[in-house]
Amino acid sequence: MADELYARFPQLSEGKLTQLRASLVREESLARVARELGMAQMVRGAAPIPASVLADALEAVFGAIFLDGGYPAARRAVLRAFGAQLAQLDPGTMEKDAKTSLQELLHSRGQQPPAYRVITTHGAPHQRSFDVECAVGELTTMGCGSSRQRAEQEAAAAMLEKLQ
Repeated sequence: MADELYARFPQLSEGKLTQLRASLVREESLARVARELGMAQMVRGAAPIPASVLADALEAVFGAIFLDGGYPAARRAVLRAFGAQLAQLDPGTMEKDAKTSLQELLHSRGQQPPAYRVITTHGAPHQRSFDVECAVGELTTMGCGSSRQRAEQEAAAAMLEKLQ
């Protein structure tokens, strides 16, 4: 994905290219592509299939293609699977996620980065939910999500609201 983004947008900074790549290969995007490819019907387990499982399954398929056919075959498979997202990608309108926005806000104020801490986890291993605390100095907020990353994003969004 990084190779393709660099080819499409050679004028962008490394940081902007990294943001674009992260927006395409994050769990939600990978799970959406897996669903579009019909992978949800092929995965056994609890219904509905969690996004994290679909994302991991898609990455595993790309890994298998790479091992079997090498980089050119894997690149073709990734570009074919992500064709619609790549065609609609507009670097000028890309929004930053809450964790990035919070980190940049704190940096611009000369403050330390936020600290994230998992407070509790709930549920069976295949249906876990996480409660995460975000701390900035004495301020704290909480977030809950089906992955640690989602909970951190929610806690960061709450902290941004508190600080702005």
